[in-house]
Amino acid sequence: MKTQPAQLPQLLKKSLAPVYLISGDEPLLVQECCDQVRAAARAAGFHDRMTYHADHQLDWNAVGEEFSALSLFAEKRRIEIHLPTGKLGDGRAVLERVLQNPPEDIILVLISARLDAAETRRKWYKELQNKGVHVPVWPVDGDKFAGWLQQRATARGLQLTRGALAMLAERLEGNLLAASQELDRLALFGGAKTIDEAAIEQAVQDSSRFNGFELVSELLAGRAAHARKMIGVLRQEGENPLGLLAVLTRDLNLTLELNAALARREAPAGFLKQRGVFQPQRARVIEQAARRLSRPQLHKALELCSSIDRATKGFDPGSPWHFLEDMATHLHRQI
Repeated sequence: MKTQPAQLPQLLKKSLAPVYLISGDEPLLVQECCDQVRAAARAAGFHDRMTYHADHQLDWNAVGEEFSALSLFAEKRRIEIHLPTGKLGDGRAVLERVLQNPPEDIILVLISARLDAAETRRKWYKELQNKGVHVPVWPVDGDKFAGWLQQRATARGLQLTRGALAMLAERLEGNLLAASQELDRLALFGGAKTIDEAAIEQAVQDSSRFNGFELVSELLAGRAAHARKMIGVLRQEGENPLGLLAVLTRDLNLTLELNAALARREAPAGFLKQRGVFQPQRARVIEQAARRLSRPQLHKALELCSSIDRATKGFDPGSPWHFLEDMATHLHRQI
């Protein structure tokens, strides 16, 4: 079955399904849905967890064997598989076998980028619809973003003036992960006081000289030298790579979609507005990248994003900052 994120908590209270698919290009909302499933699974005794990333190094046969293996001490397990491109590839046959007869002692959580129409017509997805739950996560519409911000601020005990809310909405331009982080900072900065424009300006002044948004723009623009300098500063300042990775992955996926839309002779301005990109500078960077970079380059960039994610979470011995420097080289302007 398919359900909306708002309906997931109530669904989890009723019963647990053997498999959940959380898909979408909004990292914050995807993460929150995954956390809800994880919490419900832990409460039901599924404490042991194994995590896989569906990159070119993943051995799907080993994943299939894990589903048929007996758990140590007969503990219930959670198996999480990250699908950064939204495609199963060699894993389709494995998932089809698993979904035909899901083990009772395992809950499978698939964490995916947005699925394309072709993937939803495949046998594995139809089996999932019959046996499990798909939670598609969609971006918050531009006209609803201010309301979303207000709701989040209230949940944190913040009171935003109308001017402060408008300033935040304009500055963050629908980036939910950045918005959540900004509200966390304001909660620390302002306590229980009302937040006005002056408080936001002060908080902005206290932030780092470089931020993830600026780095993503430099990477997409192919300005490798400046991007590497920014990477060094962010690394020294203790920036969490996952925050900027979410922004980078989102904009790379948008660039890839726009690249295909341009091939169909779609108007880039209308395409980007439909995707919630209203800031002129960001729209210009994405459009130029879509015209400059090839589809193989963009797919390789998304693979590098997967490597950054793995390294940040300790699943790869390399440094996430090293992979970001590789990204700067890979997206360098072709002259």
